[in-house]
Amino acid sequence: MNDEKSSLTLRVVVPPTSEPGARVEVRPLVDGLDILAEVFTEGPGVDPKHLLPPDGPLTAGAEPREVLLAEAECTEGCCGALYVTVSRDGDDVIWSGWRNPDDDEVELPEFRFDARQYRAEVERAAADHGWEWPARTVARLLERHLVARTDWLPSWECELGGVSAWLWEPERINLFLFHPSRSAIGQDRPWLQFRMTLAVSGDDPAAQARRLAERLTAGDPRQSAEVCGGSPEFARQLGYSWPQRG
Repeated sequence: MNDEKSSLTLRVVVPPTSEPGARVEVRPLVDGLDILAEVFTEGPGVDPKHLLPPDGPLTAGAEPREVLLAEAECTEGCCGALYVTVSRDGDDVIWSGWRNPDDDEVELPEFRFDARQYRAEVERAAADHGWEWPARTVARLLERHLVARTDWLPSWECELGGVSAWLWEPERINLFLFHPSRSAIGQDRPWLQFRMTLAVSGDDPAAQARRLAERLTAGDPRQSAEVCGGSPEFARQLGYSWPQRG
């Protein structure tokens, strides 16, 4: 076991290209070394939305937690992913138990971090949104507004799937809903996914997010959304038309 303390840096990388599929990623650096570059090149690091929310998966708690750091472009089931187990040991945070389902052994050692330095870096990275472009900021703030409105979607038998902003669509965001709920997918019940495309501008992102939230929560969001997931049979059972795509 290596008892020497390491230093963690969490770097958010925005691709220089706006090609469809380009993804923002978190690159963990341990003592300045990009560990993904060392052992996993099949796909990008996890998006900061999923890896760096407040009190997110990298937070070291009483119980060890396995965290996904990167996934293959073609999906984990095809070419693997990189996982690490994050645990707390007194004044230290430990990264160990490296795992890639597509590789028998991941050649990375156990890393120990000073818990205060580790916590400070995770909180800094989670609070830093300076890398965002305007649509990404609107999407993040809008999702926060909608999550806070716990009375809105249940009355329409819907569940928020998320609000996304993509580099190749800099002037719009996409809102996704599940009807009647995401849990129906695993319960062998009819379900549909809806998508709503929302235009954004150069106006103040916070003001745009508030206006969009007020507009969306004023009524049934399905009326201005399109079906984008599920099946034709589920659409029939739930009383919706399945989109005709050319």
